Amino acid sequence: MKFQKPQENNFKAIVKKVFLGLIVISTTTLFAQSEGKTKKVIVPTEVKAAFAKEFPAKKANWEMEDSNYEAEFRMNGNDASALYDTKGHQKALEIAINKEELPANVMLYLKKNYPSNKITETAKITDDKKEITYEVEIKKERKLYDVLFNSKGAFLKIVTGD
Repeated sequence: MKFQKPQENNFKAIVKKVFLGLIVISTTTLFAQSEGKTKKVIVPTEVKAAFAKEFPAKKANWEMEDSNYEAEFRMNGNDASALYDTKGHQKALEIAINKEELPANVMLYLKKNYPSNKITETAKITDDKKEITYEVEIKKERKLYDVLFNSKGAFLKIVTGD
């Protein structure tokens, strides 16, 4: 019978524990990711009909935003989303735009107040009262923020982005 040194047994035990720990962590991460996926949204007939009427021949991916239904789709080559209440009333339409399409005041404000922050997305939002808001998503200190401006490019507010 061959005896092993105590240190060798400890090393093997540690390797086994580390290996098992990695398996547990990997499995937990996979399950957590699958649970984080959005559930299929059941969209009311009124909402689907309103979308089809406003955007014929467009296919949408539906999500919930608060208690509203959000249709994400492509329009004129850009990402777009339309927000509907439960009765099919469109509350807002958001269309991705190039930063060159923003009012000049917006870019001046951003250069002055956020000179080192990267612009990650820009959009034009039109609400149900036909009021226009510009949204600029910036990355600041490893977080995303939405900086909002009115139709003339005047600063409104900054909120945590998604």
